[in-house]
Amino acid sequence: MKIVIASSEAVPFIQTGGLGDVAGNLAVEFSEAKHEVILLLPFYKSIRAKAKNYSIAIKKKSIQMGDVVLECNVWLYQPMNHLRVYFIEYDYYFNREPIYDDGYNAYFDNGARFAFFSKACLDILVHLSFKPDVVLCNDWQTALIPYYLKCWEWKNHFFKNTASILAIHNISYQGQTDLSFSKYMGLNWMQVREDEFEALQAINLLKGGFFYADQITTVSPSYAEEILMEPGGYGLSPYLNRRKDDIAGILNGIDTKEWNPMLDHYIPKPYNHNTLKNKVFSKLKLQEKFLLKKDQLVPVFGFIGRLAYQKGIDILAKCLDDILQWDIQLVFLGAGDRYYSDLFGNLPKKYPGKVGTYIGFNVELSHLIEAGSDFFLMPSYFEPCGLNQMYSMTYGTLPIVHAIGGLKDTVENFDVKNNRGTGFAFNDMTEDALKNTIGWALHSWYHEKEALKKAQIRAMKKDFSWKQSIKQYDQVFKSAIARKKGWH
Repeated sequence: MKIVIASSEAVPFIQTGGLGDVAGNLAVEFSEAKHEVILLLPFYKSIRAKAKNYSIAIKKKSIQMGDVVLECNVWLYQPMNHLRVYFIEYDYYFNREPIYDDGYNAYFDNGARFAFFSKACLDILVHLSFKPDVVLCNDWQTALIPYYLKCWEWKNHFFKNTASILAIHNISYQGQTDLSFSKYMGLNWMQVREDEFEALQAINLLKGGFFYADQITTVSPSYAEEILMEPGGYGLSPYLNRRKDDIAGILNGIDTKEWNPMLDHYIPKPYNHNTLKNKVFSKLKLQEKFLLKKDQLVPVFGFIGRLAYQKGIDILAKCLDDILQWDIQLVFLGAGDRYYSDLFGNLPKKYPGKVGTYIGFNVELSHLIEAGSDFFLMPSYFEPCGLNQMYSMTYGTLPIVHAIGGLKDTVENFDVKNNRGTGFAFNDMTEDALKNTIGWALHSWYHEKEALKKAQIRAMKKDFSWKQSIKQYDQVFKSAIARKKGWH
């Protein structure tokens, strides 16, 4: 197939969250499966600063937006066979850091910025004479593309057989935009209505994308069910229910070259499920890095993530003083809310030798935490898919999770009696439930050592590669293509 992936971010170029992981990895996986793939991204300031071996592909391409015509340049990078990456350069919109907000509030013109990007994606494909079978759109930033294909391009023979897929990575981000941008986006009164793009006297780009996409995907089967109900749908479940037969929950994979304890150059000694004893070298190095007491007999609990409400750090914070009375060590890596950054950042002073904290993000430390921890904390309120629990299991680090979304789909509860399980899950999102589950893991560490080792081995044997996911995407793409042809 000829596949286009339009995304506001993608690894290894730019990433703020799981969206970047998925878009970048899917581009590689599809191209390795011999599909012809184009990945389209904005040419952000940070990408330009690191650009090597990029060439100008199109100069001064005119893009019609409402009553105005804007000119952009297009850059090309071709990292492998069957994959081309095009970057759309328009400095007024994309020469900004951070890419979505100023550190406090979302940019007021985000809707206009990504409407331009969405329209430019299609205009560039025409310029390149690349007729895609399917365009995979990601979240609200490219949710206008299905509308453009249906309403602007339906008479254009070029896109006659092009189907659109809208992937929902996190439904809480919806692209709420002022109504004054309607004309610029190419929306008229027929689209700015409650059934389509209008919501709470504003434009909701994600909601409109649901209406026009040929198929909809999410990043895990459980999340596909959760968004059909409130509060999981964040106000959009009634509109998604109209399309429920067209929604597929496809679990994300992970990059098994980047996240592999046998290949990881950030850890002191490689290991796998047959050489699990070598994991202790990572633990000792982790304790050293974070100024913890070096003791391989004490369990280390790790946390990597945004210090934000979604990640459940409020309930974790409430039980910290209790669990730190136990014989455990904690390691934190993350940044976000100022209150929690200060709270977690000061823990090493309050509990010297027991707690280590790094406020910010560090690739080397993230790998070392995954490898060196014995347990990994993910008490998220919601988690569409989650990747860290899969990284953790790959490294023999058992996750402690709230049984929601992708966490529920990937982590099986530890069961000594039936010799099953790959982690520890709790259902009630409360301080006591989290504390008791950490206590359960701690009890297992000291009293069920052999059973715990078997759980580590089971976890490491799990296949979290993209192989199965790619097969499911193939099926969704073929269904969307058939739907588009039937629409004609």
